[in-house]
Amino acid sequence: MSSLIEQAARRLEQLKRAGAEIPAVSAAGVLPAIKQNVASPATVSAAEQPVQPITTSRSVEIDLNALAAAGIVSPNSPRSQIADQFRVIKRPLIANATGKGASVIHNGNLIMVTSALPGEGKSFTAINLALSIATELDYTVMLVDADVARPSILNRLGLPPSPGLLDLVVDESCDLSSVLLKTNIEKLTILPSGTAHPRATELLASDAMTRLIEDIGNRYSDRIIIFDSPPLLLTTESRVLATHMGQIVIVVKAETTLQSAVRNALSTIEACPIKLMMLNQATTSFKAGYGYGYGYGYGYGQEASN
Repeated sequence: MSSLIEQAARRLEQLKRAGAEIPAVSAAGVLPAIKQNVASPATVSAAEQPVQPITTSRSVEIDLNALAAAGIVSPNSPRSQIADQFRVIKRPLIANATGKGASVIHNGNLIMVTSALPGEGKSFTAINLALSIATELDYTVMLVDADVARPSILNRLGLPPSPGLLDLVVDESCDLSSVLLKTNIEKLTILPSGTAHPRATELLASDAMTRLIEDIGNRYSDRIIIFDSPPLLLTTESRVLATHMGQIVIVVKAETTLQSAVRNALSTIEACPIKLMMLNQATTSFKAGYGYGYGYGYGYGQEASN
């Protein structure tokens, strides 16, 4: 480059000596012309960078008529006995989740549904609670199948197996949005339990799981998140999960679960500020509206209450 400039300067000097009329050209006028022929390394580098794909959630279709036929809350049948029951049950949970309760609850939007022992109806309750909240005009809900040893959420909703929670814990580089299922129920998103793993329950209690829950809580702070958890007395992993929750719903099967089992289950989640107990399949004498003769009863308590 320098030799070309020197040659041009000598030629100009020769022309001047010969009496030729040379128009004035500023260095600013020459340099841009030179620069136009030189490719910018930064520009080339940016152009050669691969375009990063945008991660989006996969859409799935839930058969709403099948939900109603199975006795699950469905937008297709908003006035039903079970829908009315869950309208009552969800109110205090929503108030706590949105900071409208008696006091502000840390992680109030993280709600774990569990039981003392298997077979008490916790997964059925988690699904109905999530679907009931999804019918609200002002709130969205994410349903997480955290019962990784015995997942049932997708099967109950008539959906095929899909990557999910365990995949995120095993591979922390996996993006959360890539495994979320966006449903045809506008305000409902599902995070499946994910690919089966031989150490699934240990993964639930791992540091990676803790980081994932924190990420979910922070990323979706405006969303109510329902976790279907393993039974409290069956594994210790559910107790670890409980330490991250702002609210816990314990499902108790009427006339089946022993009081001692319920007390032991409650003792494992003493640190959680809000505990709501639901009596599943309770027979009562109360009759009103659509008839609450057989269904859910509920009790509500806070930390330090019995």
